[in-house]
Amino acid sequence: MRSLREALGQFATGVAVVTTATPAGERAGVTVNSFTSVSLDPPLVLWCLSRRAPSAPVFLGAGRFTVNVLAAGQDHLSRRFATPLPDKFAGVETRPCPDGVPVLAGTLAYFACRTVTTYDGGDHLIFIGEVERFQRSAGEPLVFHSGGYREFAAAGRAVASVA
Repeated sequence: MRSLREALGQFATGVAVVTTATPAGERAGVTVNSFTSVSLDPPLVLWCLSRRAPSAPVFLGAGRFTVNVLAAGQDHLSRRFATPLPDKFAGVETRPCPDGVPVLAGTLAYFACRTVTTYDGGDHLIFIGEVERFQRSAGEPLVFHSGGYREFAAAGRAVASVA
């Protein structure tokens, strides 16, 4: 398993934090690198969540989620939402979408979605969501490769690791 994980880690990805909130106000958030566009018409996106994640029942019950695409320098948010904590949102600047799902401040983009369906993906759940609203900002992405955060570099520039 470890060698498979290391081989998969050779594929550089962006980093996102997926957030949700139930109608009762329970919030959850998790760091993912398994985010992709599925369709433009209708606008659909996909992300994956471990079945063992403590937040899985919250995401399954909420019916909505927001994908927050992290910018370079936001590795602290990635680490925070990847770590089991009683309140991952404590001290994190957010604003609510009209549907009540939190959006993280300072991200490159966010996609507020209605969960369309979930699929069995072995030890993960595959969420498909229809994008209901989105916003993008200028900046460089946070990148993850070979077990570490990296800074995006245009052709001809050096790539630096982020501690």
